[in-house]
Amino acid sequence: MSRGRVQEPVMRYAAVVLDLDGTLLNSHKQVSDRNLSALLQCHGLGMRMIFATGRPPRAVRRFLPEELLEIGSFIYYNGAMISCKHTGISRHEPIKAHLTAAILDYCLRCNPGLDISLEVEDQWFSLKEYDEATLMRVKGHPIVTPLEELRKHAATKILFSGDMDIPPLQTRFGSEINILVTDQGQLVQISSSRASKEAALLVLCHEMGITPDQVIVFGDDMNDLGLFHTCGWSVAMSNGVEELKQLSDEITDTHDHDGVAVVLERIALSK
Repeated sequence: MSRGRVQEPVMRYAAVVLDLDGTLLNSHKQVSDRNLSALLQCHGLGMRMIFATGRPPRAVRRFLPEELLEIGSFIYYNGAMISCKHTGISRHEPIKAHLTAAILDYCLRCNPGLDISLEVEDQWFSLKEYDEATLMRVKGHPIVTPLEELRKHAATKILFSGDMDIPPLQTRFGSEINILVTDQGQLVQISSSRASKEAALLVLCHEMGITPDQVIVFGDDMNDLGLFHTCGWSVAMSNGVEELKQLSDEITDTHDHDGVAVVLERIALSK
């Protein structure tokens, strides 16, 4: 099913941008054999592979097979970190330490019981230890750190879950930070206003000598909206949020039914 344009443009894609959770990864957090084969086939035809996720580098290394880690360029933390060994680029756009402190103070004043943590250049810090169920789901352990120490960090990303009125938070800090509500409203992710998936993609496109119109993007959640506005062709997963589907050029099958491969196999056949 398509949205906006009637049919896929004739131009040949130079790169593919892929979200991970809910898009390339299935419900078991795995890349299916069919998806892997389609990605490798497109790469063999000369297309760059760019993985754009809210996750940190350590999680990407855990979830992606070695073949994709070797050929990929990476946008981590919704754009707050970029790594591309093929172009030599490596960038970090953190929240400045004084702003990290102000956000933590504000959020904890609003809700002292808020479940809040920081990511700082691939390290996870939290105010408390998490229960075993949570740790099994995220497959990692935070460094439990007192608030005064957390306040000193230039955070790559601030995360929290729990009751919080988001509009006042946006009003108070909106010009300085990006606030994303994902995971069906269960998780709030805060990053620098300079950090977004689409801003990171533009940096990579410049370094690779390609234009955003030459990029096809796959996504499922609110943190992919900017990419859908930026790229030449946008593909929403059937399991994705409605806002993304309405914006997309095309809707493919779900992440559990190889929706990425369904589209890439068609593109590979047209080359």
